[in-house]
Amino acid sequence: MGVETTRPGVGTELPPLEIPITRTLIVAGAIASRDYQDVHHDAELARQKGSPDIFMNILTTNGLVGRYITDYFGPTAELRKVAIRLGAPNYPGDTMVLTGRIEELDDETRLATIRVVGTNGIGDHVTGTVTVALTGSLVTVTVTDEADS
Repeated sequence: MGVETTRPGVGTELPPLEIPITRTLIVAGAIASRDYQDVHHDAELARQKGSPDIFMNILTTNGLVGRYITDYFGPTAELRKVAIRLGAPNYPGDTMVLTGRIEELDDETRLATIRVVGTNGIGDHVTGTVTVALTGSLVTVTVTDEADS
């Protein structure tokens, strides 16, 4: 096996993250963020207000975007700015796929800006950018089977 070490740069695509959207995730996220709006936990009241079901709140989405970034850059990365917009709602039974691309990387300040998109079965749920301070080493290690080379 061979080991290849590279440093991600501008244009690097982050690996996608698939997140199953469950009722538990939606309700727990709303409770954890103290968002007691009925559209996030009561399906009947959500339907009365014109939604087909309960849906995820922006604070849960914000947390999932943060998780996506820190999973990639590591536990020492510090989120400095999260600027997101919601689009298509996340309903139970769907899957949100988060993707990202490094748009800017400043070696001097050790700040990176990542464009993030989260899609579900009906469209883009979340779009925006995240600025992160890189406090650890920034490398990607790829292990390859030499027989495949």
